[in-house]
Amino acid sequence: MAFKLVVLVCAIAAVKAGVIAPVAYTAHPAPVAYAAAPAAHVVHAAPVAYSAPVAKLAVEEFDAHPKYSFAYDVQDGLTGDSKTQHESRDGDVVQGSYSVVDPDGTKRTVEYTADDHNGFNAVVHREPLAHAAKIVAPVAKVVAPVAYHAAPVVHAAPVAYHAAPVYHH
Repeated sequence: MAFKLVVLVCAIAAVKAGVIAPVAYTAHPAPVAYAAAPAAHVVHAAPVAYSAPVAKLAVEEFDAHPKYSFAYDVQDGLTGDSKTQHESRDGDVVQGSYSVVDPDGTKRTVEYTADDHNGFNAVVHREPLAHAAKIVAPVAKVVAPVAYHAAPVVHAAPVAYHAAPVYHH
């Protein structure tokens, strides 16, 4: 109940501050004509007054000819993870490639292009590596049991409890 009260107080404060505008409702909206009527006698529902807050959107500039290039390379000796990627874009033409070492020890390289005329095209090459991929066995972490001695249990003397008498009228 307190949450409803807080929400109501916040809504009233927002209306008073002008952050949101109150919505005006009519008890009985005007009837809507469902049958075909002459255009001059069409009855519409009463409009509901509501003024939505106007948000000013930031206009981003449109680049008609985008151009970029990026690349990355991961070579993790601990896990054996090995992957690379390179991609470049000039207008509507994208070209790139990426490679990854699969768990079976082969290197998979994908070369791709994309443009408005040909769509997306990829060519996949697989080549065995001279050395087998380093396979890392999962590490089992074993925690030694903690030695502890239970403290002796001390029993306290029983507490005497007497209920108060009950009186009936």
